[in-house]
Amino acid sequence: MTDYKALFLDIDGTILKLDHTYEESTKHAILEAQSKGIQVFLATGRPLHEISNLAEELNVDSFIGYNGALAKYHGETIVDEPMSSNIVMDFVEIAKKHGHEIVLYTSEKNYFTSMDSPHVDLFIEKFQTKYNELFTTDVADQILGATLINLRPEEVELYEIDLSYHFSQVNVDGLRHCYDVIRDTVNKGEAVKKILHVMNIEKEAAIAFGDGMNDKEMLSAVGEGYAMGNANPDLFAYGNRKTTAVTNSGIYNGLKTIGVVD
Repeated sequence: MTDYKALFLDIDGTILKLDHTYEESTKHAILEAQSKGIQVFLATGRPLHEISNLAEELNVDSFIGYNGALAKYHGETIVDEPMSSNIVMDFVEIAKKHGHEIVLYTSEKNYFTSMDSPHVDLFIEKFQTKYNELFTTDVADQILGATLINLRPEEVELYEIDLSYHFSQVNVDGLRHCYDVIRDTVNKGEAVKKILHVMNIEKEAAIAFGDGMNDKEMLSAVGEGYAMGNANPDLFAYGNRKTTAVTNSGIYNGLKTIGVVD
């Protein structure tokens, strides 16, 4: 068996089910991997200030957040890459003009361009975000990530104003009108590469699980890249393995196939 050293886990649709719970097999798999010396990272599009309770429950202290814009390894910051404030303001203006909303994340808060929208209410409910405020230009230079809300698929191209940015549909029922803002040079995969460099391990010693298109770079950056059974079908081309769904012990079953768990 390969001597695996790092395990990167997306949260929504990978660890967490739609009801915001996880299977006992998932926690068991994570704890067993840790007992074998594997460093576990939560790798998410979420802001890190919204996942502290989950991290504590799973005994995890290393993270990739904001789709790769901020990464921490045992408390040490490995990546810290805010978005261009000019791009942020351009996106805000486009959203205002076309009746869309955006949530923009700093290291401490989630800033919504509107707090009076059923689409925003649904977003907050689905992701159970707590640190929500109305966006002001004062924080435009502190934005680590963003999600566009209430877009039809053909409207995504309105935001294609910089070729180094692309957009990933949120793989959550009820929120497929939302799109994460991803940068070509700042994403989960690039963060994984930097972490592996710091840890001084090869990609073959790393494992990742994901379900959305914001995970495609991450699955390609490791030796064992698992697409969940409930994944966006387009994601299967980027991983080299497929496991069962989040509701059917996907992480446990995947790790079992490579001998990490019994």
